[in-house]
Amino acid sequence: MPFLVGLAQRPAPLLTRKTATMQIVDTHCHLDEESFTHELDDVVSASVENGVVAMVTIGTSVESSRRAIELAERFPGIVFAAVGIHPNYTAAAGPGDWEVIEELARDPRVVAVGETGLDRYWDYAPIELQQDYFDRHLKLSDQTGKPFIVHCRDADEETRKQLRDAAQTGQQLNGVMHSFCQSAESAAELLDLGMCLSFTGMLTFKRNQELRDLAATLPVDRLFVETDAPYLAPMPNRGKRNEPAFTRFTLECLAECHGLAPDEMARQTTDNACRFFGIELSSR
Repeated sequence: MPFLVGLAQRPAPLLTRKTATMQIVDTHCHLDEESFTHELDDVVSASVENGVVAMVTIGTSVESSRRAIELAERFPGIVFAAVGIHPNYTAAAGPGDWEVIEELARDPRVVAVGETGLDRYWDYAPIELQQDYFDRHLKLSDQTGKPFIVHCRDADEETRKQLRDAAQTGQQLNGVMHSFCQSAESAAELLDLGMCLSFTGMLTFKRNQELRDLAATLPVDRLFVETDAPYLAPMPNRGKRNEPAFTRFTLECLAECHGLAPDEMARQTTDNACRFFGIELSSR
């Protein structure tokens, strides 16, 4: 199988044998990023060896979304695709790009739409254009029956308002707030709207005790873990290139927040992710 190529050459990164007994889903990564190009087989192999039984690789443009589907085909049953146009890339979208995303979203290897949402941290696209594409993704999710993935940076209230407005039109919100790091007020409203919340390695950062305290209060049946690889590597690998094998560090931190054993949290978050994305694991 392709994902086992190179396994003997690449040591597992700071992981223990016990980890491999857990089944973990990395619900958000970017395996098509250039930093993975020449060793993706090794990266996927290390992840599988260390208990990551599924990875959702996220499209950010038409080209990235096509690559996500290609990776899902290359690593069947291990890698799954999401397709969309990231809010920061909406200004670069060309004529007909959205129609391509609509077509790609119906591919059986695609399990979600996005990532979409709003970003005021970077000034790459007018907020009105981001809102337009956010609405398109929400409607596409409703049309296809596939969940949506939300990116939110420095736009918390505006993001929640757009989700709130969509819900008020009667749309069933089947979505996840990726890389959740917002307030307790935000968490409460997102949960009330039917959303799930996903944690990255930021949960493990020393300065984020307030986020860990909030995570401890959230219902475990609505939580996911993710890497956002190659970004946001968790402790003790902060500053390094992130990869799906590191999902366990965030998982262990979330388990500690809830006073659960890591394998218990792994079972719960994996069940959550499989139900949300409609993934059936061949290892179960």
